[in-house]
Amino acid sequence: MQNDLPVYELYAIRYAMRDAKRSEHFIGGDPHDGPMPMDYFVWLARCGEHNVVIDTGFTEAVATRRGRQFLHCPIDTMAALGVAADAVQDVILTHLHYDHSGHFDRFANARFHLQEKELHFATGKYMRHPRMSYSFEVDDVCGIVRMNYKQRVMFYDGDDELCPGIRLHRTGGHSAGLQFVSIHTKRGWVVLASDAAHFYENMDSGRPFTIAYHVGEMLESFDRLHKVAPSRDHIIPGHDPLVMRLYPAVDGFDGKVVQLDMPPATLS
Repeated sequence: MQNDLPVYELYAIRYAMRDAKRSEHFIGGDPHDGPMPMDYFVWLARCGEHNVVIDTGFTEAVATRRGRQFLHCPIDTMAALGVAADAVQDVILTHLHYDHSGHFDRFANARFHLQEKELHFATGKYMRHPRMSYSFEVDDVCGIVRMNYKQRVMFYDGDDELCPGIRLHRTGGHSAGLQFVSIHTKRGWVVLASDAAHFYENMDSGRPFTIAYHVGEMLESFDRLHKVAPSRDHIIPGHDPLVMRLYPAVDGFDGKVVQLDMPPATLS
């Protein structure tokens, strides 16, 4: 029964950002090429003693090398929320791009959950092409391979349920094995789009982001998000600064953390 499902608290932790222009975010560019900054998030879901992290961000060293503004360590911020890294049981990696799979080694007791197709992609023949491999950090990819040798990676082939109240949805497009995640909260199922929609505007205008493995799958992903989510207000894009304006800030965190299991505000 739907009413018997666990109810998760759900948080977005903004840990980095970069300045960018609109033309960087839409295939085909944008006629109004003004500023359009990008935020970087990790997400935390918790219900009782069950702690689930969705994506793990990148390190300060990677931020420096790639020209990103590192605001704070998301793992430390999680600890300040009351969830230490070694208390996390499950880590969902929506995909293996550099901004989603760093810090993995901080989660000493966690199982990792990944679409099998994503690891094939990240270790396969296309990685000899710099335009493909640029989005990955080889040390992170190799680290996940090592985790697999330690029996700590759970692989999926398509849609599945991680546990009651948390569902995985394979969608591809941006990366070959991209998955988004739906989480049961007190306001219903909230869908963490990850990079199935970087910005609300990607989804609303039907214009995919510029890093693409399969453009057709990216377009189909927008439809899948709407099919899974109860409404548009239940979809959380992966990199949109609007998320920090729409959702209530958690007290004491100086605007670093917002609560996604609460309804969004209406912006004028």
